[in-house]
Amino acid sequence: MSNNEITPRFGTDLVIRMASPGDAHTLAMLRYEFRSSFGANCEDEAGFINRSAKWMRNRLDQAGMWRCWIAECEGIGAGNIWAQLIEKIPNPMIEPERLGYITNFYVRENYRDRGVGSQLFSAAIEWIKASDVDAVILWPTERSRSFYRREGFSEALRVMELRLGSQHT
Repeated sequence: MSNNEITPRFGTDLVIRMASPGDAHTLAMLRYEFRSSFGANCEDEAGFINRSAKWMRNRLDQAGMWRCWIAECEGIGAGNIWAQLIEKIPNPMIEPERLGYITNFYVRENYRDRGVGSQLFSAAIEWIKASDVDAVILWPTERSRSFYRREGFSEALRVMELRLGSQHT
């Protein structure tokens, strides 16, 4: 098992690993499943998957600030989580100058009782912790709030948000 894989806790058929550019199509399909469950889409499935896969392939091909972990169960994409490091402007205080951002954390419903989400989340958090980060931010769904609270997240008092129209989610 490589350094990018995590030993599964719930059976030998589950692998959590760092995604590669070759995973872009599977990741784009997972993204479509996740986001299309929230309401009416303004883009057809094939067009979205192609556009999203290209974006994902480019981010995964670069050694930049984005990382993604994919969960596979018997070779099938079961879920994923994306994380990004966001640079902060230099600060004279003793404080890390990066934020961690978790997004697109999704596990297919039939894999949710296997601990897939916890293992994906652990992989992303370990990378973020090793990256000298001040805080981790995310935008939870109503369903995921209890999970994040169990993981130590709280409702932010320091962050504010300005929503710019209903199409921005």
